[in-house]
Amino acid sequence: MKEIYFATTNKGKVNSVSSALSRYDIKVTHYPLGLPEPRSDDLKEIARDKVQFAYERIKKPCIALDSGFYIHSLKGFPKSFVNFSLDTIGIEGILRLVDGKPRDCEFRNCLAYLDQHLLDPLYFESSVEGDLSEEPRGVMKDYYWSELFLVFIPKNSNKTLAEMTFEEYRAWREERYRDSFASKFGEWFTG
Repeated sequence: MKEIYFATTNKGKVNSVSSALSRYDIKVTHYPLGLPEPRSDDLKEIARDKVQFAYERIKKPCIALDSGFYIHSLKGFPKSFVNFSLDTIGIEGILRLVDGKPRDCEFRNCLAYLDQHLLDPLYFESSVEGDLSEEPRGVMKDYYWSELFLVFIPKNSNKTLAEMTFEEYRAWREERYRDSFASKFGEWFTG
């Protein structure tokens, strides 16, 4: 079994990535490290800075992940500034900004990988399209990454991620797995 280190303080991300990569016989070891958050709306740039910072400390093959949330009618807001937006205006504030506007949106993810054989990180990206609900719906669970799960309705669904049962959520995740950053990384890492 191959092992990589995942530098993050977000346990939901660790659970999700670990579960996805286990099918490739990759062990993900959580390394709870506070990472720098560069002021940029470029996910690759942020993921690069995070994985380089982590690798300098861990000195073993590691990954870092950055995610953004993009509301198309708001010119992409909040982009990579999700945590700042949630900490300041919150879910309710985000929903008020979209009131009366188209509600299509997407999550974007960028995983960066670095080890002793690479001069620069490698990147694996994916996105998930959906719509914003009119109000928060459902209940937060341990394996969720963000409060946005309360308002994000994936394409071809009528439920927010937080309204889904564990079985529904797992089935949704499995369906989109083929195009995910984790599957792209897993295939590359084991291939």
